[in-house]
Amino acid sequence: MKMLRTTVVLALALVSPAAADTITDAMAKAYVNNPDLNAARAGLRAVDESVTIAKSGYRPQVSAVATATQTRFDSEFQRRPQNFHQGSAGLTITQQIFDGFQTLNDVRASESTVLSSRENLKANEISILLSAAESYANIVRDQEVVGIRRQNLAFLKQQLKAANSRLTVGEGTRTDVSQAEAELANAKALLATAVSQLKQSEAVYVQVVGDAPRNIKAASPAKNGMPRNMDQAVAAGFRDNPQIIAAEYAVDAAGYRVKQAEGTMLPGVTIQGSVSRNTGDAASNGGIDNTSGSIVARLQVPLYQGGAEYGQIRQAKERAGQQRIVVDSVRLDVQKTVISAYAQLDAARASIAANKEQIRAANQALAGVIEERKVGQRTTLDVLDAQQSVLIARESLAASQRNAVVASYSLLASMGALTVRGQNLKVAEYRPEAHYEAVKNKWFGVSPPQNR
Repeated sequence: MKMLRTTVVLALALVSPAAADTITDAMAKAYVNNPDLNAARAGLRAVDESVTIAKSGYRPQVSAVATATQTRFDSEFQRRPQNFHQGSAGLTITQQIFDGFQTLNDVRASESTVLSSRENLKANEISILLSAAESYANIVRDQEVVGIRRQNLAFLKQQLKAANSRLTVGEGTRTDVSQAEAELANAKALLATAVSQLKQSEAVYVQVVGDAPRNIKAASPAKNGMPRNMDQAVAAGFRDNPQIIAAEYAVDAAGYRVKQAEGTMLPGVTIQGSVSRNTGDAASNGGIDNTSGSIVARLQVPLYQGGAEYGQIRQAKERAGQQRIVVDSVRLDVQKTVISAYAQLDAARASIAANKEQIRAANQALAGVIEERKVGQRTTLDVLDAQQSVLIARESLAASQRNAVVASYSLLASMGALTVRGQNLKVAEYRPEAHYEAVKNKWFGVSPPQNR
């Protein structure tokens, strides 16, 4: 018996309850698993290579060429054909010395584009984290609604049973029974709709998070990084929102593109060195094997290129002006989003308080109507109406609680604070700088870095 008790105790100790997902767990999983986010990271790694491509203008270009010729000479004056061969090999190195600062500005523009793309990736990460939080909150709401409607169904079954009992003893009418039956049928339809909505929300969760929901629990509005007032929220959005920062880096890149276009009107200097070796039979090249080499310096001064250079400069300037306007537009959009999220959060909090009061009053009214029906002062229809008020109030509370959670995380997202660090998510943060540092000065190699 002692051994049996020990075995049971050990078995109970080893059995742990199924792990439950919290809203931060959902965001952490989405940060790692979401395919759209991983695709955006791959896109940023591709943008990193633009700096390496731009820097190729600083580096020499090396080419080699080799030729071989076999000639067969056959004449009626010779007893047998003669074969002659000739070959050559050469190596050429070309180095751009000055190109009107086009390469310099191309590199700077590419670097600014990389920085802008990093901020766009950060905005993408924030969007995915917000989607994870929203899908989690939707499941919490839908689970609550399913539970409420199941309780409503059980209550209406009791009311139908009571109506039949009163009809049997002659205290009720057939109308009471029919009304209870109608409400019960409607409750079944409402429950089926709620279950369907829950399944849809779970499917969205799997799509965003990359894992099935497990023991989802009620979530609270965000706390980390929340502003004290709207002005602080707007100021944080202007300072930290990655969409604004990305647009500002895009302005820098457009400015460098203007300078690059202007460089096409400046002179260019190129040095080219070559060496070649020729070999062959006596009849083909005089019997002399020779080696030759040369160094050529070339200065090219563009005078007129059909007007294309002027059009390209004007085009680059217009694009730079366009990008500066985009920054203003993004700022206004961020301001609108922050204010909207802050207002929605305030409204959700007020709704929660009102819904709780509504539930309290509706439950009291339902209890009173039931008691009054017992003494013949109320009908079954009155009870059903009172129960409907309770149902609406409870579902409204579930929706308001969901709205408060989503609005709080939406506010953080618009401020640029819904990040791995800002929310202390238990997941390794993706560092795009690692891949950039590995490839920005790469001269050779076709395989991407392994530690990306």
